[in-house]
Amino acid sequence: MKIEQIYTKCMAEAAYYIESNGEAAIIDPLRETQPYIDMATENGAKIKYIFETHFHADFVSGHIDLAKKTGAAIVYGPTATTNYDVVVAEDNQIFEIGDVKIKVLHTPGHTPESSTFLLIDENGKEHAIFSGDTLFLGDVGRPDLAIKGDLTQEDLAGMLFDSLRNRIMPLGDDVIVYPGHGAGSSCGKNMSSETVGTLGEQKATNYALRADMTKEEFIQEVTTGILPPPQYFPKNARMNKEGYTSIDEVLTSGTKALTLEEFKTEVEKGALILDVRTQFDFIKGFIKGSMFIGINGAFAMWVGALIEDINQPIVLITPEGMEEETVLRLARVGYDNTIGYLKGGVETAREGGLEIETITSISAEELAANIDLYNVVDVRKPGEWESSHLEMADHYPLDYINEQLDALDKDATYHIHCAGGYRSVIAISILLRNGYEAENLIDVAGGYGAIKQTSLPKLETACANS
Repeated sequence: MKIEQIYTKCMAEAAYYIESNGEAAIIDPLRETQPYIDMATENGAKIKYIFETHFHADFVSGHIDLAKKTGAAIVYGPTATTNYDVVVAEDNQIFEIGDVKIKVLHTPGHTPESSTFLLIDENGKEHAIFSGDTLFLGDVGRPDLAIKGDLTQEDLAGMLFDSLRNRIMPLGDDVIVYPGHGAGSSCGKNMSSETVGTLGEQKATNYALRADMTKEEFIQEVTTGILPPPQYFPKNARMNKEGYTSIDEVLTSGTKALTLEEFKTEVEKGALILDVRTQFDFIKGFIKGSMFIGINGAFAMWVGALIEDINQPIVLITPEGMEEETVLRLARVGYDNTIGYLKGGVETAREGGLEIETITSISAEELAANIDLYNVVDVRKPGEWESSHLEMADHYPLDYINEQLDALDKDATYHIHCAGGYRSVIAISILLRNGYEAENLIDVAGGYGAIKQTSLPKLETACANS
């Protein structure tokens, strides 16, 4: 028996490869299919099943393409309905993969169809659970993503309580827990940075598995402090349920090298210029009207949170050689309408006469030396702000910037910071696209990580959940 976790850090997502005696199964694959096919080929195995723990909201799964390429059956838990062929498993149904078995445990709560897959090894021992978004290390799945009709988040939280108590907690303490996500995902609020643990550890440390917790207490704790889900979540869930364009087609069309004239034509027709270079390269010179989201950060998550139209046509400015990777990462969260990239990037644009802008960046020491002259805007997440922030700063989280575009005075000058410098440049690029002037928006290099080393007065809450 072979188990391999394929963890994609920039999305905090875990897919799984399980193999036994020439047969393999994939659990919760990402959009790209070739890595899973290659793994099976290298091990001389045939992919027999693709198990989906639920209709994912934070990424588009590769299940449909992978099934078409391998002939594997897609398996969902009870109550799932799709626009394509799947096996809708019954609760406790068993699927054989070589000499091992996968038992379906219906664990509704995160979503109604959510299921946990229990791996039973060659000796009949309950070896591991693949818990999807039902149970994380340190947390459980948020219950507010599948509200329909009369169903409330409290109803789903109650279902989750029962699922955990009746289906998962009775399993042995030595059962390995393979969750669907780790720290950084928006699918929970208190996830560990660890990506593999044991059920015994979770019973001892996970707040949601306390033995003395009542259902009412559980519902209260699980539904308190949930930030609104990113706007792309329901769109991804719909694509996972209804189907999508083949990833091969998306990559072929999205990686077209555009001439300057082709690029300009697409922009005139409404395409968004998305610049994915580093923030350091971006501030030195970018095409006026560009939006910055660097491929070197949590790219897909910020694309999904900030580009509101999932069908938005996109033209790219990328580091050389990163064109296909960028299109793939966009497609992972359902942004399939990439038209191509400008061959030669900003230099081609500059030589062709397009307007190039720059962003002024100052050090934290320069900020501290002249703080009385400045307005300071902190764009970190609420938990980061609550943990520690500059006493004189205003808080405008990047997550919600599209709803706050008119909150600042367009004639005033602002010094903008995040934790390290990535998100502040994203924020500035969005403000510039919405009527603000470059000379009025100053980036603070190094963000709060550098600011906290200065003597500037700060407010800190030691117990804040950051």
